Amino acid sequence: MSEKLQKVLARAGLGSRRKMETVIQEGRVSLDGKVVGLGERVSEEQVIRVDGHIVKNKTPENTICRILAYNKPEGEICTRSDEEGRSTVFERLPRLKGARWISIGRLDINTSGLLLFTTDGEFANKMMHPSQEIEREYAVRVFGEVTEAILNRLRMGVQLEDGEAKFLDIKESGGEGINRWFHVVLTEGRTREVRRLWESQGLQVSRLMRVRYGNIILNNQLPQGGWQELNLKEVNYLRKLVDMPKETESKVRVDESKFTNPQARIRRAVKKHAQHRKANERRRSKTRTRS
Repeated sequence: MSEKLQKVLARAGLGSRRKMETVIQEGRVSLDGKVVGLGERVSEEQVIRVDGHIVKNKTPENTICRILAYNKPEGEICTRSDEEGRSTVFERLPRLKGARWISIGRLDINTSGLLLFTTDGEFANKMMHPSQEIEREYAVRVFGEVTEAILNRLRMGVQLEDGEAKFLDIKESGGEGINRWFHVVLTEGRTREVRRLWESQGLQVSRLMRVRYGNIILNNQLPQGGWQELNLKEVNYLRKLVDMPKETESKVRVDESKFTNPQARIRRAVKKHAQHRKANERRRSKTRTRS
């Protein structure tokens, strides 16, 4: 059985199918040592290389779609590495053999909360596509006087530099004076969209946290920097949203409760990572001083 080459590359997490089509057209992909063009099909036995690096070709039947919910702290960036040495969201995630974690969307450095990761590149690309219109909910603390007229404009839609945007729902959720909390819902993932919507009304966002993606809600017992793998039911809920077939297996143990408290285990991992990070920062600081 063979599949389109760009589909296999997308499933491996290298990018969307459209991006992989561009990579193929640029002559960066080879099959069994021979550079190939767009339209090529590939079987499981063939050796695929992108820029000289071997890409593992796993069929959908042999690949388990795993999904993590991660509680991102402020100050972390959503890239695999950073030239400035800043912390990235990938540093705390569990290590994998023969696969890698792919982030489903991003949160900016000053935004915290729920971030999803998966091992299935095709699933990740479908989840991020604007046509899916999957709800994201944010808790936001706003500085300034929020009037009913402002809330109505944000519900109806305002013009931003990259087009019209609006909140599907806005609910007040506490606060005093000119510091008030709201929960807002939208279905897009444009850069800094929540902040820009409030700023369009002359207001400042002082805190922003994503608390829901679809019906996956951020576990309030999950510490910042901690992760939790979704169970089979939750995985299949998300796959159904993007019209992908159900999974029949999961890496999550059904009898997890019989083992060591998972929350305590996560907290220990978060603490260990923080200590390791501080040690690295001290070493970098000493190196700069000597130079």
